Amino acid sequence: MIAALRNAFSAEVWGIVAPAAVQTLYMTALTTLLTGAFGLALGVALVLTDRDGLSPLPAFNAVAGGIVNALRSMPAVIIIILTLPLSRLVIGVSYGPKACVVALAATCVPMFARLAENSILEVPKGKFEAAQAMGAKKRDVVLKVMLPEALPNLVRSFTVAAVAIVSATALAGSFGAGGLGDVAVRYGYQRFRVDMLIASVLSLALLVNLIQLAGGGIAKRILKKRCLL
Repeated sequence: MIAALRNAFSAEVWGIVAPAAVQTLYMTALTTLLTGAFGLALGVALVLTDRDGLSPLPAFNAVAGGIVNALRSMPAVIIIILTLPLSRLVIGVSYGPKACVVALAATCVPMFARLAENSILEVPKGKFEAAQAMGAKKRDVVLKVMLPEALPNLVRSFTVAAVAIVSATALAGSFGAGGLGDVAVRYGYQRFRVDMLIASVLSLALLVNLIQLAGGGIAKRILKKRCLL
């Protein structure tokens, strides 16, 4: 074990792990952008169309909420398998980092949508009502009151989603996505290369900790600025 740990930092190991880490970063970055954009939009839509929302649409809310719940209840591995044909339809291939971004987004968007919805619901409704009483339009209430007030919690929720995306990329490696998950399975597990497994795990742990530190730091800075106002 000590020898494997020592060899985990060798040039041979990192000649394989480093390119895989780049693939993981690529999948994580692109999936995070898609998850943030579509998840936030869906979360805001769920809040607005609730019975007590600014634009109540109970039927739409029930259907959208049901789809979100259905996707959230499914294991990530099932969603990845089901969405690989969609990747072939969209980008022409069903393997590799680009193909699995579609599957990863389908896995993580519903989760972040619910997290974003809960973050927004924590904002007192009185602030929305006060803005409307002063003549603010619904768009202004969303952009200038709802999202800014919920921003610290949204950042924390987005950090949780980003960490989940890193975990999902490792799982997607078993389905031809490449990245650190693929190295951990193909070399570490199937070829009994403990050094490869250690290097992959350390890389994933480092990435997760960097994301957590960045997200926590941004949320704290936002709250600190508010306290100074």
